[in-house]
This record gives sequence, C-alpha cells and structure tokens, in this order.
Amino acid sequence: MRAALVGIDFNAGDFKASLEELALLARSAGAEPISTITAKRNSPDPAYFVGSGKADEIAQAVLADKVEIVIFNHALSPAQQRNLERRLNVRVVDRTSLILDIFAQRAQSHEGKLQVELAQLQHLATRLIRGWTHLERQKGGIGLRGPGETQLETDRRLIGERVKMLRTRLTKLRKQHETQRRSRGRNQTFSVSLVGYTNAGKSTLFNTLTKAGVYVANQLFATLDTTSRRLYLGPDVGNVVVSDTVGFVRELPHQLVAAFRATLEETIHADLLLHVVDGASPVRMEQIEQVNEVLREIGADHIPQILVWNKIDAAGLEPGIERDEYGKISRVFISARSGAGLDLLRDAIVEAATRGAGVAPADVQEREVADFAHADLLPATPHPGPH
Repeated sequence: MRAALVGIDFNAGDFKASLEELALLARSAGAEPISTITAKRNSPDPAYFVGSGKADEIAQAVLADKVEIVIFNHALSPAQQRNLERRLNVRVVDRTSLILDIFAQRAQSHEGKLQVELAQLQHLATRLIRGWTHLERQKGGIGLRGPGETQLETDRRLIGERVKMLRTRLTKLRKQHETQRRSRGRNQTFSVSLVGYTNAGKSTLFNTLTKAGVYVANQLFATLDTTSRRLYLGPDVGNVVVSDTVGFVRELPHQLVAAFRATLEETIHADLLLHVVDGASPVRMEQIEQVNEVLREIGADHIPQILVWNKIDAAGLEPGIERDEYGKISRVFISARSGAGLDLLRDAIVEAATRGAGVAPADVQEREVADFAHADLLPATPHPGPH
C-alpha cells in the first residue's frame, strides 16, 4: 500500500529521528512510504492539524504519487481526521491508529489479542461519528429523523458491552498470572524482566541467554507477548526467571499502555529490570528517557535496573561493566548477536540476586544517564568487570 508520511515539527525533541521511526512503523504495518511531507508550526491547526495550505500540498502529493493512505506522525482528533479524509479523498491514519494496527497484526497469544481488541475499541469509540457523516446534511429530512443517532447509540452500546466483557476476561487472566507469581515468590525465584525501546535487541538477548527461539526481526514491535524462561546461573543463585516484554516507543498511545498493563505485569513485579539500550543509536538517550517514562506510567519505576548497552560491535565498544559511586553495577556493555560480554551480564544478574537487586532504580539511572550524556560520546573503553 503506497503511503505518504506527514510530520509537523513543533520544536520538541529530535524531529528527524521521529520521522525515521514513523517510516519504520509504516513499513512494519505493511505500507510503502512513497513521499514525506513536513512543515513547521507552533501549534496544530484545529480543522486540519496541518493548516489549509499544507492540506492542499498533501492532496497534490496524493494525486501525483498515487498514494492510497496518508499517515500522520501525530494523534489526530476525530474531526481533524474526518476533515482530512474529505479533503484528500484517501484514508488518513494517525500515529495511534498505526501502532494499534501493528499490534493487531502481531499479537499471538489469547491475552495479547484481547488487549489489542480492547485498545482498538476504546480508540474507535471516540471516532464512531465518522461512519455516519452521510447523514449530517440530511438531518431533519422526511423519513430521516433520528436513524443516524439511533445507529450511533446502538454502536456505542455494543462497543461498551464488548469492552466490559474484554476487561472481565483480562482481569481473570491477570489473577491467574498473580497466582503463578505468588507461587514463584514462595519458591523464592529471582525474576528478571528485559525492557527497552523497540528494536533495541531485547529478543535477541533473550534468545541468546535462554535459548528460547523467540521471533526476532529488524522491525518495530516484533515481540508483543511476554515470554518467560528459566535460566540457571550456578549454585549460588540457581534458577532465575527471565521475561521478554513488548518494546516501548515514543508517544505510546495511553490506551495501549493501559490495555497492555497485563502483559507488562511481569515488568511491574520483577526483582530486576535489564534495560536494553541500542548503543549504536544516535538517539539512545532520548530512548532511555522514553522507556523510563512508560515505566513510571505502569508503576515500575521503583524497580532496580541495570542498563544493558547492546550492539557494542556496531558502536565500536568493548565488553565491560561500569559501577556507580557505591560500587553497584550500573551499566553492562554487550553484543547480544555475537555474545560478547554475556558472561559479564550473567555475573551482574548473579550479583544483583545475591545482593537483593540493590542497583539503582530508574530515577537514579536517569541522573547518571544525564551526566553520561554531557560527555557527548560513548566511552571508548568501559571499565572491565570481574569474570
């Protein structure tokens, strides 16, 4: 499907990186970005988000490039989406709808599918009026009094009933997970969750550590469903449970964060978070902040975390361990693909488990990352850790 991408620069964050991410999202959804239209604004236009002149420019690009869908790198209001579709005569999708569509394609487990459907219905409920615009001009006409309104009320009621049923099912699944976690707690099994920005290499690391064979691809949201495996770390610690979770992304839709709370329960109840970072990404600092922001939203920012600096082969770094001023491990440098530094990561997990995971939670890590960013460059030779 031929797509035109639209991004508006409001002077907030790395605009170029945000557009590159939109292109990745579009490809992940199965679209082919043909053209990209950008503009600078101080605030969104109430009617078209982009303003009338820019809407005409997009319309010309749609005709010239035979575009079938226009994808906005922002959240559009129902009215803006409706106005744009009328003006452009093609389907218009905002960032939220795009991410929801990718999630719908990728969800594999029963729970994942329920959560995607719940998020989609909540999003759809705000946009129901779009399906009945053909009645707007005929209000009050003979034989046409009320059918649009009646249909809307029916649709809202059906959606409301379905949402209620999905929430009940998800609550039941959550209770089952809670029972499993309590059982692990009684067995005193140390639990580790991999978190990080989407495409940072979490699933590759998970497979390398646990030999799990989880699906890995160079695309956004390759992993949606939480997978847990046992990992034996020697006689001192025994087995730990390692969980791979969905990747985070900037401006993750709130209804998705809420709907995927059950999937992220493993994260909330973990003893240790391994925050996987793409060490070769030029926007790694912003990505770390985005992940910590979502961790705050789901109530997991108090859990100790170790930054796992992945893809060191691409960044020209050596395997190593960094410690904070208290002597606790704050950063481990590895390559999940080549396996370099994985022995150091295992040592770090063992140390965290035996010390009661006494490493820095997200707020402390953020301060360290801010200090680290001042150097502007990654350290060429991290301090080697003990083997």
